Amino acid sequence: MRRGMTGNDMNSGSQHFTCTQCPLLSCPGLREQEKDRLALIQEFKHGELGVDRGEQVLVQDTKSEHLYTVLKGVLIRFRLMDDGRRQIINFLFPGDLIGLQATLDEPMTHGVEALTDARLCVFPRADFRHFVSQFPDLNYDIVWLAAKEEAALEEHLVALGQRNARERIAYLAMFLIERAEQTCLTSGPHKMSLAVTQGQIADMLGLSLVHTNRSLQSLRKDGLVRWTLTEIEIPDMDAVRDLVQVERANPKKRPFI
Repeated sequence: MRRGMTGNDMNSGSQHFTCTQCPLLSCPGLREQEKDRLALIQEFKHGELGVDRGEQVLVQDTKSEHLYTVLKGVLIRFRLMDDGRRQIINFLFPGDLIGLQATLDEPMTHGVEALTDARLCVFPRADFRHFVSQFPDLNYDIVWLAAKEEAALEEHLVALGQRNARERIAYLAMFLIERAEQTCLTSGPHKMSLAVTQGQIADMLGLSLVHTNRSLQSLRKDGLVRWTLTEIEIPDMDAVRDLVQVERANPKKRPFI
């Protein structure tokens, strides 16, 4: 297991952003912020953290002194079993809040690892209650984000319990592409650059490596999903929606801190 982040890692890297210059403000799936709220977030923010691919931000069964917002990159939230097996629970994109999925004063029930090189905004966990009390709308936004997380996990559960291997992989590709489109991470129409191994796909979807490989080849052959070691592309999004039986949605813009 790789180490978690410490205070010594804080403010690593080159460029830092003030909240009024936040690159997330231009992302189509994220909500615009009022100036007074940005000023409050800037006061709460303790700096930024650069994270290398494969490095852990949160370590399961340990306490964290910080909360984080993803500024750049993609991360995974996962649970480790005692025998070393791993279940990937969800993927985290720019604007997502890391650390509130566990009780504020208890050890983490999961780990968070960078799937790509990433950059995070850092907030002190101990000051969180005071922070949200200063801006009543923040409480609503935190509840909204928690509800969206629950809805995403509900869909993942349906995928694991009711969809076959091809449908699971197609659903995951659709989920990742849609999140990328909302957060300025696409590299073309319904396409994103993301290094996800077949082992990580299997960890997310409860499949064997052999079954994962065969299903990926089948989806590629049918022109539904092209998933390589470095890129995901869905040539026909409507066809994938029909396959996984998910209707096109008009998601509301996500709040972020």
